[in-house]
Amino acid sequence: MRQTFLAFFCVAASLMLWLPAVALQNAASDPISGTWSGDWGPTRFDRNPVTVNLKWDGKVLTGNVNPGPNAVAIKNGTFDAKTSTLHMEADARGRGNQTIHYVVDGKLNKDTLSGSWNHDNRKGDFKITKK
Repeated sequence: MRQTFLAFFCVAASLMLWLPAVALQNAASDPISGTWSGDWGPTRFDRNPVTVNLKWDGKVLTGNVNPGPNAVAIKNGTFDAKTSTLHMEADARGRGNQTIHYVVDGKLNKDTLSGSWNHDNRKGDFKITKK
């Protein structure tokens, strides 16, 4: 009985040391998932606040822009961990209920994502920081 308890204790202690290490490794290998906030706009004087929730499963980038009742779902999202680049598209409702198709490309630098966006004949930049 004592040997069984000792064996169980050793296994439990090993798991308690191993699980946090695995969690840290997974967090380091997924630098993109989480909540990001910042702004976007066509010029440095014309800016719009934005919050973006991202989830990367190692292949596909999903999430939404401005979470809430009017959230815009990200589609065709990708993230390349080797180059730290991302691509995502989204369809938002504009004036008159027309669909506006956004294309966004960016680069991750530590806890900041920045890059460009465009739709129709408009374009601009964005900068968001991980919370």
